[in-house]
Amino acid sequence: MPKMDRDGVKIHYEVHGSGPALLLTHGYSSTSAMWKGQIEALSRHHKLVLWDMRGHGKSDYPDDPATYSEALTVADMAALLDAVGAETAIVGGLSLGGYMSLAFHRAHPDRVRALLIIDTGPGFKKDEAREAWNKRALETGDRFDREGLAVLRSGSRERSTVSHRDASGLARAARGMLTQRDARVIESLPGIRVPSLVVVGADDTPFLAAADYMAAKIPGATKVVIPAAGHAVNIDQPQAFIDAVLPFLDSLPRSVPKEILVQS
Repeated sequence: MPKMDRDGVKIHYEVHGSGPALLLTHGYSSTSAMWKGQIEALSRHHKLVLWDMRGHGKSDYPDDPATYSEALTVADMAALLDAVGAETAIVGGLSLGGYMSLAFHRAHPDRVRALLIIDTGPGFKKDEAREAWNKRALETGDRFDREGLAVLRSGSRERSTVSHRDASGLARAARGMLTQRDARVIESLPGIRVPSLVVVGADDTPFLAAADYMAAKIPGATKVVIPAAGHAVNIDQPQAFIDAVLPFLDSLPRSVPKEILVQS
């Protein structure tokens, strides 16, 4: 599988199928392998681009904490689209991957054809709520430093079977990518002008209110609640997930956007 060099940080990605680009980003401490059950269905009519965020899976785990941030993750996503020759894409992800997809739209609205936001929170308007979230994120990083990859055994299903080389990248990613600095992403929701699908598992209690909020704030957004599913909705109920996503994808214009010519 190819790797992309981002100032010395190698980013693992893979491409399946052809057609309009669909970029999916995994959740924190998971990897691109969480989408393996959806590859066949989603790549039938799309160029499906999957990747491992820095500090995760088969990507590099740089030692410098400054190389982990929301801004660098968004820049990685833009570089991935360049690497596969896609000027625009349907952009989506689960949990942190969904948040980064919203952040990508805020930074590059002209490159997003549609949004697919799965079991995700859009951030916080109130400083107190953000500080509480960041406290938990920092504690997660400290726990990975203390206990290593054993922490994943108590995680939800998209994390329990993942493969990381060690826990160092996850610890730094918790501090630099999982933490949030401001309310810019949540405040951007009313300005979204692309088709948007919000998907949430009925049993993913911490994210139900967030799904309601995004569906209300994003103009024209559609929300689907999938029964008997938790945070890893695409793993808990793979067929129901596909049944929710494919009609949304099929409703989008089928024309392939103008592609960027990328030298090999």
